[in-house]
Amino acid sequence: MTLTKLPDYHIHTLPNGIRVLHKQVPHTKIAHCGFMMDIGSRDELPHELGLAHFWEHMAFKGTQKRKSFHILNRLESVGGELNAYTTKEKISFYASVLENHFEKAFELLTDITFNSTFPGKEIEKERGVILEEMAMYLDTPEDAIIDEFDSVVFKDHSLGNNILGTRESVSGFQREDFQAFIKRNLSTDKLVFCSVSNWPFEKVLKLANKYLGDIPTQTRNRERTPFTGYQAQTLVSEKPIQQAHCIIGCPAYSLLDPRRLTFFTLVNILGGPGMNSRLNMGVREKYGLVYSIDANYSTYVDTGMFGIYFGTEKKQLKRTVGLVLKELKQLREKPMGSVQLHTAKQQLMGQLAMAEESNMGLMMMMGKSILDLDTIETLNEIFDQIKKIEAKDLLDIANDTFREDNLSFLQYIPN
Repeated sequence: MTLTKLPDYHIHTLPNGIRVLHKQVPHTKIAHCGFMMDIGSRDELPHELGLAHFWEHMAFKGTQKRKSFHILNRLESVGGELNAYTTKEKISFYASVLENHFEKAFELLTDITFNSTFPGKEIEKERGVILEEMAMYLDTPEDAIIDEFDSVVFKDHSLGNNILGTRESVSGFQREDFQAFIKRNLSTDKLVFCSVSNWPFEKVLKLANKYLGDIPTQTRNRERTPFTGYQAQTLVSEKPIQQAHCIIGCPAYSLLDPRRLTFFTLVNILGGPGMNSRLNMGVREKYGLVYSIDANYSTYVDTGMFGIYFGTEKKQLKRTVGLVLKELKQLREKPMGSVQLHTAKQQLMGQLAMAEESNMGLMMMMGKSILDLDTIETLNEIFDQIKKIEAKDLLDIANDTFREDNLSFLQYIPN
């Protein structure tokens, strides 16, 4: 079927439930394509911590007809790129190639997604790679504190688990663990092949029938346990570091919550990528206390995560925290003026439009949106929603979320 609501996109559902999603972009010579699956680290059982991410690595290590070298060389040898990523709720295998190599990328991605063999020797080698990846993140306090903050906010819920897992769990995985995880979680109706290229949809659909048509239907009635029971807390850890690092945050609105875009606008005003964000102006530009300070908002199907991160000199930590809380208090107590609000909306719309200029980013957005929302919000639809946001909406959201008794704090202090 073609989505009549989305004139710029085409989507077709194969008999086995796999959806094929495509956007034709004239004049580009590059094809971006990939599989996105509604599987992530939150779907791991307690003894599987890190297994979703380990599977991402192992997809490149051998299939029924290819060894690792052949997988890694297949697209790179023609100037393409092959990659993957894992999040709390998604795994994606994707590629970028010159458009005349689109079929080669499609076939390879299908092979590594559905036919991985998890060779024992490769598991042992990749285990060492992932353990080094863990060590790298632990040696980078701005990364380590963000990962740990998940466990502070979500505690014993699976959303609080580190995507990389633990040294103990990763050290024990064998082939059977991957096979069991995939069998339990891989569902063809929760999987999308998405692409952005100059190809017409008919050519993409022909490849989809060729490479995906014979894959058997697999449906899994998986229930994700929703997160509940948040309690704000403050944790301080001493580390062998030069700076003090801090995160302040709390759970936020889910991707299905109608207040999501209003909150995203508020977070962008507070600490978005613009140099004129309130945190950047009020902490870095005015007092020179930080090199960088930003606010972030991530959404999941049942909840969200809001966090402000900064690093500063140890003796300036208390002062910097106070300035951050002052900005949050202003957002709770002082409505934005009409000129400020108009400027904030224009800035956000410009940022979103520029982000969509990246065809790779567009392809990722398409796949995630279809899996999460069963539709794609076009830029014009998003702009219409942003234009309707009023100062009172932002004030209400700020008072609902930015209360001091609702905030958790995690700090790394130089020892």
